[in-house]
This record gives sequence, C-alpha cells and structure tokens, in this order.
Amino acid sequence: MSGRPVSIAIALVFAAMVVPAHAATIEITMGNLEISPADVSARVGDTISWINKDVFAHTATARNGDFDVTLPPKKSATSVLKKAGTVDYYCRYHPNMKATLKIEP
Repeated sequence: MSGRPVSIAIALVFAAMVVPAHAATIEITMGNLEISPADVSARVGDTISWINKDVFAHTATARNGDFDVTLPPKKSATSVLKKAGTVDYYCRYHPNMKATLKIEP
C-alpha cells in the first residue's frame, strides 16, 4: 500500500503538465484609418477582438482568405484563430490600412 500514494502523486504531476494554457483575447483597433497594433503575435485558439472606433466601416480581410470580418462604424466583432501561420490583412475599403498577424501553433 505504500506505493499507492506515490503513484497518485506522480499521476497528479503529469496531469498538471498536460493542462492546456488558457486562450487569450487580443484587441485590434481600427481608428483614424490605422490598424493598431499593426503587428500582432497570437496562438491558435486565441480570440481576436476587432474594434472599429471610426465613424465609417472597415474590414479585416486576410490576403490568404483565412478571414474577412466586416466592422460597421463604432462596432466590434470577434474571431477565434484556427490555424498557425503569418497572415497579412487589410481593410477592403481603405487598402492603405494593413497589418500582420503571426499565429503560433
């Protein structure tokens, strides 16, 4: 019976090691015809909170087709990141608004 508490303790240590980290929520703001921050690092499973602070609509449109979020004036939306990679995106209405999202596995 003396080995049982040790076995349980070892099992608990290993269980704690495989618990996934909590996903983060990352805010990306569109205001004054700029995307801020312009370069963001995130992880698969994180949520992006897109916030439009302008009085006109914007989009967050991935050049590779991974996402296309439309943001009415003074509104927000969210997206959950599903795959790793570097995604360049822009606003379809204001093509000079550009940014990069680096998504780690």
